[in-house]
Amino acid sequence: MALLITSKCINCDMCDPECPNGAISMGNRIYEIDPNLCTECKGHYDKPTCQSVCPITNCIITDPEHIETEHQLLEKFVVIQGLT
Repeated sequence: MALLITSKCINCDMCDPECPNGAISMGNRIYEIDPNLCTECKGHYDKPTCQSVCPITNCIITDPEHIETEHQLLEKFVVIQGLT
């Protein structure tokens, strides 16, 4: 499951530098997460760091349009890191 930054985002810049996959960038109005790069930090950390550092409750949620299993997220991690 890739994550999604909601319209609650206040552009505090906390999440962007924390993403180990470089999946977060500034969009037109708020930060956005590239679902092709988001692994929910699988392979890096126990839980998503963007959610951990975000000061706004429920600002970063599971993206309902990009549901993936833990196995799929770990496979994506391997590809992104060039471990194949």
